[in-house]
Parts: sequence; C-alpha cells; structure tokens
Amino acid sequence: MVLPFHLCSHVQNSFRARHKSICVPHTTQNLAILSVLLRTGFLQNVARGTTAQASPEQFHEVGDAQRRIWADLKYREDRPVLSSMSLISKPSKKIYMTSKEILRLCSGRRVQSQKPLRMGEIAVVRTDSKEHEWLEAREAVQLGLEGEVICRAM
Repeated sequence: MVLPFHLCSHVQNSFRARHKSICVPHTTQNLAILSVLLRTGFLQNVARGTTAQASPEQFHEVGDAQRRIWADLKYREDRPVLSSMSLISKPSKKIYMTSKEILRLCSGRRVQSQKPLRMGEIAVVRTDSKEHEWLEAREAVQLGLEGEVICRAM
C-alpha cells in the first residue's frame, strides 16, 4: 500500500527540482489527491498512463504493476506554484475533524494542534461519503462533511 507521505514528498521534491511532470503509482488515493491539487490550480494536467508515458489508451492494456498517474507541474514566472506539501494525518496518528473543526481550520484558527490554513493554502480531506470521498477542506465545509485531514499544500 502506497502511503500519502510518499506522494507529498514526491510532489514537493519534483517542484523543487523543476521537473516538468511526475509519474506516481496508480492508486485511488494518489489519483484523488492529485485531482484535488488539479482542481485547486497547483497542477496543469493529470492523466493515466504506463511507466513509459502518459497514454490513456495503453493504460488499460498493461497490468496493475505498470499503471501510473502522470501529472504536469505548474509554474508561474519560472517559479513553482506549489512551494510546500506536508502530511497532517500520519499512520501512527490519524487526524479526524468535524465539519465545525474544518471550518475553524479554514477560517484561520488553530484546531487539534494544527496550524490554521494560510492564504493560498489548501487541505485535502477524506470523508466517509462515497459520493464525495476526497475533497478540499473548503468544499467539505460547504457540504457539511467531516473526515480525516490527510495533507496540506501551499
């Protein structure tokens, strides 16, 4: 099982190394976190592919071990859009928040020893809802959902 801190460190290190795109193992969790980053404007594109290239056609022809998610990184004025990405909920200590606690986190107040979200910063939340399983914190507040706060990106 691929843990979210692998993705967080991989994305952050790729931005710092000025890579054009990254390739990560295809899991539901990785796809969901990358799609949240895409929706919030930190990534340019997300596509399924193989270990060799981003090719949705070849994705269905290869086995599970060869399936990858390709993400194009976004830069503005030759500077990375994403400056840091860190894990909040760890395997040893999972951080669950109610919708009111997520609202406090988004509105600039400290919650459960977590620093508040700053301007331009997002938090990825995994909810129990099957329809809206992976959301950005502000989306979870709008829908009134609670869940595990996985990571934050700025």
